[in-house]
Amino acid sequence: MRAALAEALAERENAEARSQRFEEEAQEAEDAAERAAREAAALAARVQQAEAGITAARARIAMIDREQGNLREELGREQQPVVELTAALQQFTRRPLALSIMRPGSVKDVVYLRAMLHNTVPEVQAGTRELRNRIDRSRELRREAVAAAQVLQAEEAALAERREQLADIETRQRLAARAAGGAASRETDRVLALAEEARDLDGLVTELDRAAALRQRLAALPGPRLRPARPEEAKTAGGSSALPSQADRQGDAPRPYMLPVSGRTLLGFGAPTGSGLSRGLTLAPTGGAQVVAPAAGRVAFAGPYRGYGSIVIVEHGNGWTSLITGLARSDAEVGESVQAGAPLGVAAPTDPNVTLELRRDGEPVNPLLRLD
Repeated sequence: MRAALAEALAERENAEARSQRFEEEAQEAEDAAERAAREAAALAARVQQAEAGITAARARIAMIDREQGNLREELGREQQPVVELTAALQQFTRRPLALSIMRPGSVKDVVYLRAMLHNTVPEVQAGTRELRNRIDRSRELRREAVAAAQVLQAEEAALAERREQLADIETRQRLAARAAGGAASRETDRVLALAEEARDLDGLVTELDRAAALRQRLAALPGPRLRPARPEEAKTAGGSSALPSQADRQGDAPRPYMLPVSGRTLLGFGAPTGSGLSRGLTLAPTGGAQVVAPAAGRVAFAGPYRGYGSIVIVEHGNGWTSLITGLARSDAEVGESVQAGAPLGVAAPTDPNVTLELRRDGEPVNPLLRLD
């Protein structure tokens, strides 16, 4: 439980640092579209910060509840001797002092009792010191539980507010993209048709990789050239080919690179599964957690895919692709350019499992080795 608390607090600090960085980049951005994208990424990081804060508060409350339970058991055991001693002392006090004086030998008994109590009280105080400390600790735990509950309530309120702000930004961006033209709609229809034709998810990723490579080759082609004044003096252009080389496509992984969501690791990269070895990393975040782009790139696919929930495929260039599956809702648009940390969707509200696969020219790569 302490490890979960420490992990949640570390993720909260990381999310806060990301949000501050994105906010600074948004202030420095001159282009309105880039500024809006940075603001959305900053808000998504704030959402993840609040989610991590909620996880930390719940872990702290669970720790307090467990310690309180242990203290109750210990107090029950240690209070028994005190209860027996108290009962014995009560029996002594039931005989009034005046009655004891009237009876023979009673004065001697009183003196003896007082001497015995004079020596016993320090022993009782020493023996119950640990018990008193535990009682004080129990009171302190009750105060900590109240404070943790207040922190949890504040984090939940902040999360609701930030989700509402993020939804407002996403709505404005979606309306602006829709007003830009029908090119994105046509590409979405083409990708959906491709998804219907693909036999499995690997086939879909392969076809999208081919389309990305084709776009990269077309973008690298030189534009039209004016006819020279003296065609006979024109020379064939030499040098390197306009097409990207294999070495260029094998460039470094996109940076910065981050996990799309924080949570407990359910399945690591290369772990054995029923269908072979795992090609990615499966995480268990909190229900409805914010999912973000692991790195900058272009959304090649976004939407439901059979057996995987809603998925998002992001092309990073140079043959690198990120595949995120297990989303309950996708907020990305096909053809959209996203920044690292940009909101992509949310995890399932119950039993959420989000899987990240990082591929280089179709080959799976351990994403943990690329994290910044």
